[in-house]
Amino acid sequence: MKPFSKILTAIDFSENSDYAFDYALTLAKQFDSQLVVLHVINEPVDLRGFYVPHISFEQLEKEIEEGAEKMMAKFCSAKMGDFTNFTTSIVTGIPYEEVIRTAEETAASLIVLGTHGRTGIDHLIFGSTAERVVRGASCPVLTIRLPAEQ
Repeated sequence: MKPFSKILTAIDFSENSDYAFDYALTLAKQFDSQLVVLHVINEPVDLRGFYVPHISFEQLEKEIEEGAEKMMAKFCSAKMGDFTNFTTSIVTGIPYEEVIRTAEETAASLIVLGTHGRTGIDHLIFGSTAERVVRGASCPVLTIRLPAEQ
């Protein structure tokens, strides 16, 4: 088995990604790996042409990016403890495409993702970011689902 020298984990600041992050961090510590923490800002719907009072589209994008940066800093401050072998990245795009692209660019040897566990029509309509990453990634992908309520 190849060593997991670089682990990529994608977070969306949900309970699911928070739970999966704990696995990624534990694995990074266990394998003495670098941890790459990625947040993808979903490509916003282009609002140009619609009336959006008091804010430009560019200003909205800037505020979303600044908010994501603050959330990432707070998240890492709260979760990393004494672990320092990590980098963070915030990108805009389609989540599964950006996770796969970042994994390729950083030469990730493992991707760790939370999954929302959509089923039925919801899954048909929205698909699954994790499923698409599993299909498209060139390295192993570990998907973590929240435990069922007990």
